Amino acid sequence: MSSLTPIRPKNFREKVFFRNLRSQVDGNAKIEHGLTQIRGVGRRFAQAVVKVAKIDPNIRVGVISEKDIARIEEIILKPVENGIPEWMVNRKKDLRTGENLHLIGNTLEITVKRDIDRMKRIKSYKGVRHHLGLKVRGQKTKSTGRHGLVIGVIRKKLKKTKQQ
Repeated sequence: MSSLTPIRPKNFREKVFFRNLRSQVDGNAKIEHGLTQIRGVGRRFAQAVVKVAKIDPNIRVGVISEKDIARIEEIILKPVENGIPEWMVNRKKDLRTGENLHLIGNTLEITVKRDIDRMKRIKSYKGVRHHLGLKVRGQKTKSTGRHGLVIGVIRKKLKKTKQQ
């Protein structure tokens, strides 16, 4: 055994499955980095979860006990009730419920898609930009974001072939 090979305890798991979150996390990653592999959990939110759960941030995910995993799941699913500030959640004042929610996984993707479709339907400025495939958040478009569009030279060639 070389000196670079880490010593692993007997209960170490290569992949850790968070059942309630329906996500798999690499067991070799440190806890804060491992939690970011869950869709909807970023670096700062992962740090807050680890701090609230009172887990050592240098520990690997594969070593964590089932009790700690359940505690982490509970904090991620109900962050405001477990001591994480309201400004850290990813959906403040939900349109339907008015609550501060933190969405994860497929729920996050579906909600974002629904929001974009709603903006398109009511023809808001952002909805029109989404519909046209343009930048939405005020970025410049003169020299960037040109992929996927018809380029001028090709357009001229197409016009010439159509006229003939």
